[in-house]
Amino acid sequence: MVIQYERLVYTVCFQLVRDAAAAEDLTQESFLSAYLHRESIPPGYERQWLCRVAANKAKDYLQSAYQRHTLLPGEEHIPPGLSPPAEETALRRAAAEEIRDLILHMREPYQPVCRLCLLEEKTPEEAALALGRPVKTIHTQLSRGKRMLREALERSGNDDMLSP
Repeated sequence: MVIQYERLVYTVCFQLVRDAAAAEDLTQESFLSAYLHRESIPPGYERQWLCRVAANKAKDYLQSAYQRHTLLPGEEHIPPGLSPPAEETALRRAAAEEIRDLILHMREPYQPVCRLCLLEEKTPEEAALALGRPVKTIHTQLSRGKRMLREALERSGNDDMLSP
């Protein structure tokens, strides 16, 4: 099976992760998983089953905490394997630290909402549940909190860090 489907599995992985080294690793993981679960392969559907395993491995890789937290905001456009200039990385980290500090020093009721939604990446629905507030209220407080952050950053001269 490896000889017959190796290129196909690699292609499926590469199409999803867009990183040759990661696609090679995921190809190996896919075949290892296929070997360990070979008794569950439907007869005559080996190709489709392997493609599904490869796609699931690639999706798991993309959703992993390691992958999500190794890229700083704004680095998504950098091709895999290349890192941004050290100065740019340092500036982004400093700006991220400033935003974090501003959020943690916001007044009620904006601080907990912005902390949950912007720093902890919770959805407004999750924040509403955690804070015991209506979802609409969370949306309003989040919008106002973002506006307050933008104004504070503009005053400090870091307004370019808020652009998408």
